[in-house]
Amino acid sequence: MPQVPAPRSICLLRLSALGDVTHVLPLVHTLQTGLPNVALTWIIGRGEHRLLEGLPGVRFVEYDKKTGLAGMRALRRELGQRFDVLLQLQVSARANLLSAFVPAQRRIGYDKSRSKEGHGLFINERIPDCGNVHVLDAIGSFCEPLGLVRAEVAWNLPVPDAAHAWARAQWPDDGRRTLMISPCSSHPLRNWRAERYAALADHAAAQGWRIVLCGGRSELERGTGDAILAAMATRDSVLDLIGKDTLKQLPALLARADLLVTPDSGPMHIANAMGTRVLGLHAATNPQRSGPYSDRRFCVDRYDEAARKYRGKPASELKWGTKIEAEGVMDLIAVEDAVAAFERFRASLG
Repeated sequence: MPQVPAPRSICLLRLSALGDVTHVLPLVHTLQTGLPNVALTWIIGRGEHRLLEGLPGVRFVEYDKKTGLAGMRALRRELGQRFDVLLQLQVSARANLLSAFVPAQRRIGYDKSRSKEGHGLFINERIPDCGNVHVLDAIGSFCEPLGLVRAEVAWNLPVPDAAHAWARAQWPDDGRRTLMISPCSSHPLRNWRAERYAALADHAAAQGWRIVLCGGRSELERGTGDAILAAMATRDSVLDLIGKDTLKQLPALLARADLLVTPDSGPMHIANAMGTRVLGLHAATNPQRSGPYSDRRFCVDRYDEAARKYRGKPASELKWGTKIEAEGVMDLIAVEDAVAAFERFRASLG
């Protein structure tokens, strides 16, 4: 069989969300290391672009889902070229349709077990079936049809010096440990109760920890933060930064925490990329698939219990990637579960 020449141009298509585009970064590192002369273009959502803007060696092209087919046609004109390879990293119906507007010779998509919403109609190659693995590993395997093997997992999230300076200015380097709480996911049914966050925060504050709240500018996030503060007994230990940072400042802020508490969310994966340990709260989603990639020792895992209660079968019998976003599912995580995970982390500090 003749050897396929190395591609000179690759287009990645992954529009959203913040956590998922963070998972693509190790693939970009692998491509740039294994194909140092390749030109990379990434089709991405607007907010996600704000997070990754400045990533070396990558040309970003934004697509706004509100623009529909007209925006897809405009994107094709903006691309202005035919690519050697398209890596179709998203299987939603919108992303699949958008990929049809990307001219490419090789169109590589997911294996059949991960395909949905007509994904197979828009590709002509598939990654190998890699079984039940973390989302990051599935994305990482897109290098394999190109003859590459991932040697390391590196994120290299672009964070400007000004963002780190802003984060350093938020509290002093006084040796006090910091527990950061990012209480909200973009999926409300993954969110824990405010009074339970407050109980965990009170426990940490009693151990002398600083508590920092972070989050975006939505009504849900502001309301959840206010509810946490109202339920706490030790509010004077809290620094409330909800709605005060930008997407460029968020990674720098997360990097300053000793431990982040959050449901399955974008900040979970950004914190992991910045080297911060995460106390993940998992009942609606499986931490083995979508938890903090580098270290899941401090996660609370009630996914199997949720599967038995809401799906009538153990998690091992569910299709990999099944989400159990049911009313009340996060109530399966007790305050005691999170406190125990927090204490495991404290013990790990020595």
